[in-house]
Amino acid sequence: MLIEATNLSVRYGRNTVLQNIHLSINKGEIVTIVGPNGSGKTTFFKAIIGTAPISEGKVELKPHLKMGYVPQHLNIDRSLPLTVGRFLNLARKKDDKSLEKAIEIVGTSNLLNHQITSLSGGQMQRVLLAKALINEPEILLLDEATRGLDQPGAAWFYQKIEKIRETTGCAIFMISHDLHVVMGTSDRVICLNGHICCQGPPQSVATSPEYKALFGSNIEGTFALYKHAHDHDHIGGKEENHV
Repeated sequence: MLIEATNLSVRYGRNTVLQNIHLSINKGEIVTIVGPNGSGKTTFFKAIIGTAPISEGKVELKPHLKMGYVPQHLNIDRSLPLTVGRFLNLARKKDDKSLEKAIEIVGTSNLLNHQITSLSGGQMQRVLLAKALINEPEILLLDEATRGLDQPGAAWFYQKIEKIRETTGCAIFMISHDLHVVMGTSDRVICLNGHICCQGPPQSVATSPEYKALFGSNIEGTFALYKHAHDHDHIGGKEENHV
């Protein structure tokens, strides 16, 4: 067990954002949270990393758990002269091969001499993913890391996430709005709307009344979109255009 939330509630004043959350994340899992805006997804992440006030219950982490985090975006002073290579080196805690390994996994070696402020949104997400992997985390937290990417770029990102899990054994816990790829990528999907509406394997969640109430009932189209991109692997040859 890497992370376990028990009876977790988070309130801001009189506003209850999360209530009675019971959830665990195990080694090597890919778990995705989906839900409408304002459903408490990011607040749950903040509770895990200790930046949101827990009103009731608790979050327990495996002792000395190493976490990597990829935000939606990163605000950097546009006047700051900082290359990608220097930016990544700042995250390295020890003088070893972890940086080179992270760069190789994500495929960012061609960006190392670029100014960080000159990157496209997709390139920046690749760099942030490499940064999150530098110290060999046991779990990656991805907070809508594909927001702003087009469909092929998002599909590439999720395929890369699957590859990271395969090669490192790292668990993945992510928030996403990309329903067309989440259902084909995740081991488990959590449908959140202030509380856990439903959870389980993707196909089970996608056909549940609670999921349909939030996202509609075009489930077959959701799976078809993902499978089309994945099976034909048309992302790989065009990744520079999108990511």
